[in-house]
Amino acid sequence: MNRLLGPAEIRDLADLLGLQPTKKLGQNFVHDANTVRRIVRAAGVEPGDEVLEVGPGLGSLTLGLLEAGARVTAVEIDRRLAGQLPGTAAQLAPDAPLTVLTADALRLTELPADPRRLVANLPYNVSVPVLLHLLARFPSLESALVMVQAEVGERIAAPPGSKVYGSPSAKAAWFGAWALAGQVSRQVFWPVPNVDSRLVGYRRGALRGSEAERAATFALVDAAFGQRRKMLRQSLAEAFGGAAAASAALERAGIDPTDRAERLGVEEFLALARA
Repeated sequence: MNRLLGPAEIRDLADLLGLQPTKKLGQNFVHDANTVRRIVRAAGVEPGDEVLEVGPGLGSLTLGLLEAGARVTAVEIDRRLAGQLPGTAAQLAPDAPLTVLTADALRLTELPADPRRLVANLPYNVSVPVLLHLLARFPSLESALVMVQAEVGERIAAPPGSKVYGSPSAKAAWFGAWALAGQVSRQVFWPVPNVDSRLVGYRRGALRGSEAERAATFALVDAAFGQRRKMLRQSLAEAFGGAAAASAALERAGIDPTDRAERLGVEEFLALARA
């Protein structure tokens, strides 16, 4: 097994870089090897897998992925962290296949290899936009396991009709199936965050529609949940040019105009976009 990072190594690396973790970049670093190995196992990483990691930070999860035999492409927005990571990997996982890109994951358009899996401790403030962007841009992703703020994870995995189902839930479901995959203690992070964390797993589903249909569907999702307490004929009135037109479109799609957004799955929103 490779040597993974513990609390002392995390602090030493932070001191070396003069790093003061920032909330803006969502910098909370995992320092528990057992947690890292649990995440890698839960992600189903196999030797030779092309794995995309976003926000590798000081390299805790990166080293766990390399230990499992993955070929890792790590995308890091902080230049100091991106510059240090290859050296850390060379010391603790010599000759392991690691590529580090200094980039904003929200603007990522190409990678050196087609990733099969996404495994990441995502920056909590941008976790949903990052997920949706990567799944849309890299259809080779068959699965994902991401660590996010607990409330966000619950929303992503929520089914229609549940209390926390919303726009992130419907949009995430466009790409495949999601499920909660475990909790992560606050105590395995440095610095200790003031929120709980959840693991959320993803499996790619069948393609639902074209890119144009996805954009149209997502626009309707945003409009419907923007006024989620209203009936759909009212919340979607502006999108269709009036309540009467919205009611007609809803009826063509087989949807009750008096229903509300949280009752609709992504399939119904797509049917409405096609109506």
